[in-house]
Amino acid sequence: MTDNSLKEYFEALERIITDTPLHVPKGAKITNDSVAIEAGRKKGSIKKSRDNFSNLIAAIKLAAEEQNKKSSNIQDKLNSTKIKAAQYRTDLEAALARELSLLYEVYELKKQLAKITGSNIIPIRKE
Repeated sequence: MTDNSLKEYFEALERIITDTPLHVPKGAKITNDSVAIEAGRKKGSIKKSRDNFSNLIAAIKLAAEEQNKKSSNIQDKLNSTKIKAAQYRTDLEAALARELSLLYEVYELKKQLAKITGSNIIPIRKE
């Protein structure tokens, strides 16, 4: 294997890491096969049995571990955001319930005031 072809594999790995691939979909999982396809080679062309691929395979493994860490961090952020959204919904519903309760109380007090003053008209809103 020539240094030029190894360079192509490392460039392909870098494109996948930076999420600017040419041949594989964005956000593709970093594997030996995805790097080979991105480099314009056939799937399975990166062989563990070949010594000249040892540095490349180590770099792919390291990049895959980093990708998994980022993925779990993103999942944690998503879960945290979902929990916050649920809390905001609960807070909103509680606030709307209080608002409705207060409106009902004001309506009942206006009815009592109308009885006391003898008025048949109960104003709901001030004009």
